[in-house]
Amino acid sequence: MKQFCWGMLTMAGLVASLFFLKYWRVSGDRLFAFFAVACALLSVNWLALAVIDPAFEARHLIYIIRLASFVVILVGIVDKNRGLR
Repeated sequence: MKQFCWGMLTMAGLVASLFFLKYWRVSGDRLFAFFAVACALLSVNWLALAVIDPAFEARHLIYIIRLASFVVILVGIVDKNRGLR
């Protein structure tokens, strides 16, 4: 059941990523591009959790991908609020 749920989360993350890419193309706002990358990274994280054996000892290393996703979101927010100088 866990693999099925992680598969649904992977699909939902990819769909959200595609929507953010569409909004980025329409508006040209880079924040949407950052969110698209972050959603794609979260999808990769959930896919890796679904594929790797739950007893795998280095499974916690997969969560580094999730950390990278949140860092991308923070960078996007800082970039958006930085403004023109």
